[in-house]
Amino acid sequence: MLDSRLRAGHLEIILPNGRRLRLSGKNDGPSAVLKLNRWRGFRRFFGGGTVGFGESYMDGDWDSPDLPKVIELAARNLPKRPMAFRTLSPWRLADRVRHVFRPNTHAGSRENIAAHYDLGNDFYALWLDPSMTYSSAVFAEGADDLESAQAVKNQRLMDLAGVRAGDRVLEIGCGWGGFALQAARERGAHVTAVTVSQAQFDEARKRVAAAGLNEKVDIQLRDYRKLDGQWDHVVSVEMIEAVGEKYWPVYFDRVAASIRPGGTFALQAIVIENERFDAYRRSADFIQKHIFPGGALLSPNILREQAAAAGLSWHSAAGYGLDYADTLAQWRDRFESVADRVAGMGFDERFRRCWSFYLAYCEGGFRAGNIDALQVALVRQ
Repeated sequence: MLDSRLRAGHLEIILPNGRRLRLSGKNDGPSAVLKLNRWRGFRRFFGGGTVGFGESYMDGDWDSPDLPKVIELAARNLPKRPMAFRTLSPWRLADRVRHVFRPNTHAGSRENIAAHYDLGNDFYALWLDPSMTYSSAVFAEGADDLESAQAVKNQRLMDLAGVRAGDRVLEIGCGWGGFALQAARERGAHVTAVTVSQAQFDEARKRVAAAGLNEKVDIQLRDYRKLDGQWDHVVSVEMIEAVGEKYWPVYFDRVAASIRPGGTFALQAIVIENERFDAYRRSADFIQKHIFPGGALLSPNILREQAAAAGLSWHSAAGYGLDYADTLAQWRDRFESVADRVAGMGFDERFRRCWSFYLAYCEGGFRAGNIDALQVALVRQ
């Protein structure tokens, strides 16, 4: 039965009684080892989807010497078009209902973002690079370390947008201010940057002041839906994943209204394969339940449709999925190396395992190609 589920790669399962099962698919793929600590893990694997798989790891039902490899193997063996009934098990239905009732209204958006980003600036500072950038880096020649690769990512976004000295740039979802600071410092741009996270707002403003860039960078605690005015360019780096499907048209309309005619929107977004989108949108996965409540990924096709409906024409796009996998691998190594300090902040072992699984889950998905990271240039018509 288990062999029939594995089409590619190899899996060794070490059972609680010490017995080893070795499974092989007909096609080449990753090799992974899963150590089952409790028999109940099997039930949770097959009944709970990605949520059950992740929660089983959080509760210590299983371990692996290479967690991302297990996730990559699982991702490569998922059907391209999952059957509809598989998204309707009682566990998945309950998770979907919970997800639906966490919409990104103005108040809900603040709550959903706070659930993730307001864990504390000190928490993120433990394992992000010094620029506090929480999005995919781009590892180009001469940019092998994480901080340099993050700078390259920002440079490519600025090139996509066509940012030049004196330009007025709007950044929607500014994180801790890394892009805004770099755009002001390197290109001489005037940047208005917005976030709904109080923790990020406080830290970003401190960083701007410390850099002596108060006259060039304006950090605002504001929902993107409350923006007014127009800028030469708009940039948004992995913020659209937190918008929620219901608000995608609102997001793109607000972006379009914020760009002067002929101006460019540079977007970095995580996208899910077109073939998997329908099944994905009918369910709620591990990320939506435990990490980013209210969030949702677009597919490349849906991204094009939403942009076009708002009057934004598709100019160019580049994918960086494997760069994101490498970024996540470094984040997870850093996170695991400071596990004792994370515990000292009051986060328990289940939280640590949750975040380890989250980072590995994303890395495995990018390596398998089920998800990708796109940098897209869109032009207001």
